[in-house]
Amino acid sequence: MKARVTVTLKTGVLDPQGRAIEHALAGLGFGGVEGVRQGKLIELDLADGTSTADVEAMCRQLLANPVIENYRIELA
Repeated sequence: MKARVTVTLKTGVLDPQGRAIEHALAGLGFGGVEGVRQGKLIELDLADGTSTADVEAMCRQLLANPVIENYRIELA
């Protein structure tokens, strides 16, 4: 079983990496970019029978910082 965890910063949290990407794109001539939010994608290979609750616990305890980040889990 596979799980994909997408982690992004919560709205209102400053995103310096996103700002750097935005400025770099503008410097390369891509003027239509009005904002960038940077995140991360984590792919997990899980044993059959691993529960969604277990993946939720992994996110809360290690993969994301629930104070400043949101996460979304997709099981495949």
